[in-house]
Amino acid sequence: MDTLEGMKTVIAVIETGSFTAASERLSMSKALVSKYVGQVEKQLNIRLFNRTTRKLTITDAGKAYYQHALNLIEQYEALVDTVTESQSSPSGKLRISAPIAFGEIVLAPMLPKFLRLYPRLEVELHLSNRPVDMIEEGVDVRLRIGDVSDSNLIAREIGRFELMLVASPSYLAEKGTPKDYLDLSTHDCIIDSNYRIAQNWPIKTEDGQQYTITVKKAVAANSPSAVTALAIAGAGIALTPSFIAKKAISDGKLQRVLPNYYIDEFTLTALYPHRNYLAKKVRCFLDFILVEYQNTDLR
Repeated sequence: MDTLEGMKTVIAVIETGSFTAASERLSMSKALVSKYVGQVEKQLNIRLFNRTTRKLTITDAGKAYYQHALNLIEQYEALVDTVTESQSSPSGKLRISAPIAFGEIVLAPMLPKFLRLYPRLEVELHLSNRPVDMIEEGVDVRLRIGDVSDSNLIAREIGRFELMLVASPSYLAEKGTPKDYLDLSTHDCIIDSNYRIAQNWPIKTEDGQQYTITVKKAVAANSPSAVTALAIAGAGIALTPSFIAKKAISDGKLQRVLPNYYIDEFTLTALYPHRNYLAKKVRCFLDFILVEYQNTDLR
């Protein structure tokens, strides 16, 4: 057994809380995970875990091992990156988490360019709208839309995008085009249930006056892509992110509603765990996404 592999295996078991989850994170069999942990325990003559049929708990020795092993792995990665900085590109597996719609529409089309720049990297893209435990799930970088409250993570702002009011040409031809924000209250509206604002849409006029208009819910969905699809199908007026709406607008499937009014904007943030050393593969991705997103026309 390679000592580094043994350390990484023990770290994965501790952070995921089980041999099964660790095997999935490391892409190895559960039996091999158990074997590596057993070899580390035998080599050091200590017990890292107390195992029962129902529960796995870490011992005091396991906690101490984890902290030291984590530091050693970080120091090793720093060593490798330092001595190869000018001679090779980053290598290994980079796990990225992102919201589903953003990942599908914006991030996925960018990744081939990233992989051409860094051909020795293997990228795993995990798309989910649920909260992600980066440590437990072994995620290197998480892209998040909206506020960040986890003080255990480092946040780097990538950019901002606005929310747009949109509707299909057929809907507007049938129901009329709103001329004023008050007109929204008479229209069928499509609600994204992910947003805390729900049916109370914030509106800022050209002269800077801020209002909130309560709209009539025609249908609700917990996906911005679904909300946009409903708008394209003529279900009503939708409040949707610019990175989703702009292509449909350019294709003539949607029209902006009240384009001179400001609605709201969200922040796109890259999150990564506090570490003494930030791996080169993570630094390269952060620099890449920052430049690419600033150059995109989907903001």
